[in-house]
Amino acid sequence: MASSRWISTIAAAVLMPAAGSALANDALDLASMSLEELSGLRVTTVSLRSERLADAPAAVFVITADDIRHSGAASLVEALRLAPNLHVSQQSAFGYVVTARGFASNSGNKMLVLIDGRSVYTPFFSGIFWDAQDVPLPSIERIEVISGPAGTLWGTNAVNGVINVITRRADETKGTLLEGHGGTLRQQGLAQYGAGFAGGAWRIYGMGMHVENTETRRGSAIDDAGHKAQVGFRADWDRGVDQLTLQGDAYRGRRGQPAPGMLVAGAARPVLGNVTFNGGNLQARWSRSFADGGRLQLQAQYDRTERVIDPTLSETLDIGDIQLQYALPVLGRHALVAGAEYRYADDRVGNSSFIAILPADKKLHWASLFVQDTLALTPALNLTAGLRMERNSYTGNEFLPSVRMAWQPGKGSLVWGAVSRTVRAPSRLDRDLFIPAIPPYQLAGGPNFESEVARFIELGFRRQVDNRFSYSVNAYRALYDRLLTAELGPTRRFVLWSNGMRAATRGVEVWGQYLASPNWRITMAATGFHSRFRLAPGVTDFNRSLRQQGHDPRHTLMLRAAWQIDAKRELDLSFRHVGKLTTPEVPNYEAVDLRFAWRPRAGLEVAVGGTNLFGPSHAEFYEEATRTQIERGIYMKVTSRF
Repeated sequence: MASSRWISTIAAAVLMPAAGSALANDALDLASMSLEELSGLRVTTVSLRSERLADAPAAVFVITADDIRHSGAASLVEALRLAPNLHVSQQSAFGYVVTARGFASNSGNKMLVLIDGRSVYTPFFSGIFWDAQDVPLPSIERIEVISGPAGTLWGTNAVNGVINVITRRADETKGTLLEGHGGTLRQQGLAQYGAGFAGGAWRIYGMGMHVENTETRRGSAIDDAGHKAQVGFRADWDRGVDQLTLQGDAYRGRRGQPAPGMLVAGAARPVLGNVTFNGGNLQARWSRSFADGGRLQLQAQYDRTERVIDPTLSETLDIGDIQLQYALPVLGRHALVAGAEYRYADDRVGNSSFIAILPADKKLHWASLFVQDTLALTPALNLTAGLRMERNSYTGNEFLPSVRMAWQPGKGSLVWGAVSRTVRAPSRLDRDLFIPAIPPYQLAGGPNFESEVARFIELGFRRQVDNRFSYSVNAYRALYDRLLTAELGPTRRFVLWSNGMRAATRGVEVWGQYLASPNWRITMAATGFHSRFRLAPGVTDFNRSLRQQGHDPRHTLMLRAAWQIDAKRELDLSFRHVGKLTTPEVPNYEAVDLRFAWRPRAGLEVAVGGTNLFGPSHAEFYEEATRTQIERGIYMKVTSRF
């Protein structure tokens, strides 16, 4: 039974001895930090230079290690709910949609996700397989979340935002960590060990999880339960001005398949089997800091993924990537960064009679150069301008420019604005998809499908009022062109993917933190969003693309409170309200999560909590007949460090 599995997992962790050490306490607890110290948190994703969060001219929110611990999140994707500038919807036991500023969909193809600088987007559909992406949560230092375009520094597909997961150095995780998490919805365990050596440190970990089936609104079980095992390592060396990091992960998982995907109306419906997924990655990063303030970084990665979607499709994908970044020393009023990247993918697909990717085997290439300069016009006013030129196998050269202004009208205040152009490059599903696998086709790919284009105007204001209250307000307007539609092919017997839709979006994001007392912190956030889609003149869409929009809530609200009761006890409360979705309609919902943690001795923490505690079950995405209802969940988590 599920209960026996998670009880034994927790018991093993509880019975392990714990001794006081540098690891007895978690990373710096935010409850003991002033807002002035919080504003001093440093980020690197906005400009490729380390800068204070308070000075970063972008809509950036930082999820800290302590935020994650206080939330009780059990996975990386659940931890992303802490970012108010993201919209996270759960589709099934393993399925999630993560987006910013609209365009929530099964593909989620307008967000770029990085783990320690390694892009995990797949060129198969320009999105993220969230069932395959996870890291041990205690190893995360912070997650930097940018809502809005960042193509100049990070390339195509950084259209509506960038999520950058940054893990701790190995010398910060020495010792043994054992963690057991058991509950009504999922059970998992983690074992991690780290140690030092001459000039550096290393760590290894192993973790496993099992997720239970979900149910529909009518109480029917959805076949989406699954399990996953993952192992990995990281090693860091310091040699004076040089730093070297080597890290890697490997995973294997299996889950049920709740509903057909990638089929068009009228196509044959296969009997669905399981989805199996496994893969691994290896990454090496070298950096050198110069006495004049410059910094050079070279990074190389290899990533292999294998996925079988029984009985419709299988894929084996090998990706190699090498990138060079150089932050030049400040020259007078100029702070220049430049870089280059080359990415190669070898994609091999196993087709079925239902779906085919043709050609089945394809090699893809991306090459890019970028430069960005920040010019100090006055001590309080900066102008940042940059350009990236990226070449891909489908559309050739793409140009991604951006211009930003940042003004500090007074201490603790920042006003910024930006104008940017970015694109979502075609994927294999855009160009090479055929349904069914042999003629006569109903859908025959899109041989002329071009990149989707987005143009953004942004304006933001950030202020730290005093040591107790700070807030950030971001407004934006975006125009999209060449969005995906389907039109009749030349023979008028099948449809082709095309670029026949346009969109205009606008919205506002507001969040703030209030220190009610030295041990009581409150985080508040709200978003508003509006979108309008229309077909380009002369376009007749056979994919009903207009009706497939509306997966984004018009508004969201979030409130989190962290109370450090005393040195051994803490209480956390989280509330979120998400507005309704349309086409298909998903009602608005509220969810309340609660967590209580107790440290009976140094190095040991016991936490109990619940999710969706005080409301009925709710849906977050998908059609009513097959969508998952998110039920109340109860869990217990034990963490032992020694």
